[in-house]
Amino acid sequence: YFFLCNLSFVDICFTSTTIPKMLASIQTLSHVIAYEDCITQVYFFVLFVGLDDFLLTVMAYDRFVAICHPLHYTVIMNPQLCALLVLASWITSALYSLLQSLMVLRLSFCADLEIPHFFCELNQVIQLACSDTFSNNVVIYVSALLLAGGPLAGILCSYSKIISSIRGMSSAQGKHKAFSTCASHLSVVSLFYCTSLGVYLSSAATHSSQSSAVASVMYTVVTPMLNPLIYTLRN
Repeated sequence: YFFLCNLSFVDICFTSTTIPKMLASIQTLSHVIAYEDCITQVYFFVLFVGLDDFLLTVMAYDRFVAICHPLHYTVIMNPQLCALLVLASWITSALYSLLQSLMVLRLSFCADLEIPHFFCELNQVIQLACSDTFSNNVVIYVSALLLAGGPLAGILCSYSKIISSIRGMSSAQGKHKAFSTCASHLSVVSLFYCTSLGVYLSSAATHSSQSSAVASVMYTVVTPMLNPLIYTLRN
């Protein structure tokens, strides 16, 4: 529940980064955002996306220890380690989002720009720059490989161990209990990664900003909204 509380808090902050501004724009019919506000939105959006990613990885490790090493669970996942894992997630995400924001600040833009999105999405902002964006793209792709690929590999590794452990159980009741322990987390992980990958794959395939914006609604609005429902039903 410690990790779940952190994930819930991050999801609230995640949606608060984009949804209030989007609703205000719909209500007032004004789709203008200041340059400083746009950079701030980029910073917090990248921060909370990264935190979601890291917390889901930490929770996968927690499920791995609970199922594969149940007798040592309280010793391994002690309060100090749990707090350290969450703190490391916050620090890593904050440094990464700061790096991306500083990389955007060094770019030069024209006076008035139109972002074909309902929030200041990092890729869309970089594409509108008048200066060279090669270094920005390099940082995005390298960081995506390390900070998204690394946690995904950790989640897949944890669940491969979990599946192997469940298959080795003799009783059907034990298998059902082990599966129900991680079913809610697996559902949330699937939603997060499938919608996130769907956004970038669809935008890369169609090269349509409108389709990218529509797909972005899935992981910026729908996924955080479904997370509490999934865990509430599990409880």
